[in-house]
Amino acid sequence: MANYIRDIRKLVGNTKIILVVSGALVFDEQGRLLLHKRADNGFWGIPGGYMELGETVQETTRREVWEETGLHLGQLTLFAVYSGAEYEGTLPNGHQLANVMFVFTCRDYSGELQKVTEESMEIRFFPLDALPDNLFPGQSHVFRDLRSGKQAPIIS
Repeated sequence: MANYIRDIRKLVGNTKIILVVSGALVFDEQGRLLLHKRADNGFWGIPGGYMELGETVQETTRREVWEETGLHLGQLTLFAVYSGAEYEGTLPNGHQLANVMFVFTCRDYSGELQKVTEESMEIRFFPLDALPDNLFPGQSHVFRDLRSGKQAPIIS
């Protein structure tokens, strides 16, 4: 599959673009949350990533979770949609972006959890009351809303 973001950046450089990102709060049978220690920055976060052309947000979520953890997701339930100025920024390489983020919950999955992948230094389930301290700052709103007990879906 072509790399949509790379191709767009060739055309527009660092100009701000809207990107769709999708991820999943995957829970095991004990209610623990799946997190991966990201290879790009060393923070723990939920698996997910950017949409490619032709994908639905559900397909993006399933592809990204599989790439980062080795798990195949079943039923997805919408947890939240995040958009607006709070989710805009500039990456260290100068690329400006405005994210529209979809987050799903999933308790239905199959496959073997990988210990390490190209995108993940470590992958494991954590009790919600014992999440690691170094959570990915770009997902702080997701963790805040998860802990808040707000009724899903959250539209922010």
